[in-house]
Amino acid sequence: MPPSLTSFTDDALIAFDNLADRAASLVNPTIRLGVTGLSRSGKTVFISSLVHNLLNGGRLPLFEAVQSGRVSSVQLEPQPDDAVPRFQYEDHIRALVKERIWPDSTRAISELRITLQYQSASGWNRLFSPGRLSIDIVDYPGEWLLDLPLLGKDYGTFSEETLALAQTGIRAELSRDWLALTEATDIDKPADEMQARDLSQAFTAYLRACKSDERSLSTLPPGRFLLPGDLDGSPALTFAPLIPPKDGHPSRGSLWAMMERRYEAYKAVVVKPFFREHFARLDRQIVLVDALQAINRGPEAVQDLERALTDVLACFRPGTNSLLSSLLGRRIDRVLVAATKADHLHHESHDRLEALTRRLVDRAIERIGMAGAGIDVMALASVRATREATVQRDGHTLPVIVGTPMDRETIGDETFDGLRKTAIFPGDLPENPKWLFEALESNPANVHLPDVNVVRFRPPELDETGGGIKLSVPHIRLDRAMQFLFGDRLA
Repeated sequence: MPPSLTSFTDDALIAFDNLADRAASLVNPTIRLGVTGLSRSGKTVFISSLVHNLLNGGRLPLFEAVQSGRVSSVQLEPQPDDAVPRFQYEDHIRALVKERIWPDSTRAISELRITLQYQSASGWNRLFSPGRLSIDIVDYPGEWLLDLPLLGKDYGTFSEETLALAQTGIRAELSRDWLALTEATDIDKPADEMQARDLSQAFTAYLRACKSDERSLSTLPPGRFLLPGDLDGSPALTFAPLIPPKDGHPSRGSLWAMMERRYEAYKAVVVKPFFREHFARLDRQIVLVDALQAINRGPEAVQDLERALTDVLACFRPGTNSLLSSLLGRRIDRVLVAATKADHLHHESHDRLEALTRRLVDRAIERIGMAGAGIDVMALASVRATREATVQRDGHTLPVIVGTPMDRETIGDETFDGLRKTAIFPGDLPENPKWLFEALESNPANVHLPDVNVVRFRPPELDETGGGIKLSVPHIRLDRAMQFLFGDRLA
């Protein structure tokens, strides 16, 4: 976030927090890993599986420190931030492993510390390194991340951009009621609390409709309108965009002035504290995206995902952390964008999913004019809920995936009970996504995206060892994500 978006006081507080983190890290080396994602991308599942595999000796061939046997022990420890709720790992892993249901999604910030005791690969480092690394995992909703660009926008700019977007594509249909109410509003009239509430509720209903499974749109700030928490009903969350005045500025005491004041309050009491107390202290970051769901929902959802990624990546400042930058302006030196639910595709399409996501990221990077150094892209499945097989049909061999659909999940005319397994052909992604994005730019209305069957499968049933101990959660490329995010700190 550019320095101009924070005040001198904010910068001083950030520097103080970073100094405290640096001092603590001298005694106990620590890395702060931010985990976020856009709607239903699997943040909770990612963290739960990562911790479960580290604690239970999971198969991690691409995580060098574990594969080489240099990690001697892994344990959960009390988190350092007493004012932040603990990530309830035990509850989430119980849901995954014992109940075989997906845990509840992230609705607020939480934190968990896991500490690895290891032996350095370098004999020289073994003389000076304590051989201990704590990873503070900070879990927060992606909607909060999409709020950070608001710090650089005044109320007029926010209103103008939000209203313009609401009149495009499917959003025009979803925003009809709110836009009609907005167009009938006289911004110069005296502020009225009931009118402000009606506008805010209509605006929130529009945002919820955009986020629904049927639409799966991603660009939905302000994020707390969808996750209000204890701020529900507060003035800071009771505002909405208005049509900007053509001439001059509405007088004090007008509806526009009230909305403008509340928008600034939202930034002051919601966005800035998150940026200062949490985001500005991160060292590494993973952003999870459900690209398959966007593809399944159509061209507009894909374009909206690209727009959201542009806003997300604009928040980061990838680069190498020096001592001075860590103290005064900490940088997130590695960002991983991960397309989740790779287990919903046959392995032949995993590279295609990664290529499509990389294309989205590259285009976002180009739009904001930043370098791609320190940013990587991969396709993964935090929990592998399916296995692969082949079936013969009409003389052809088709690759399929096999899993147990969730209770009441429907595939075609068939409804499942959550107990019976089935095999489905997941569909194919294009080998080269270039044509897809060229078509989206030239004539999005006539773009026909590949058919991908997005089925909600239950978490897998885990086998047990002879001693009755359940094995670690299966995954796809979770180890590769670990190696990129913190493997270098275990060298």
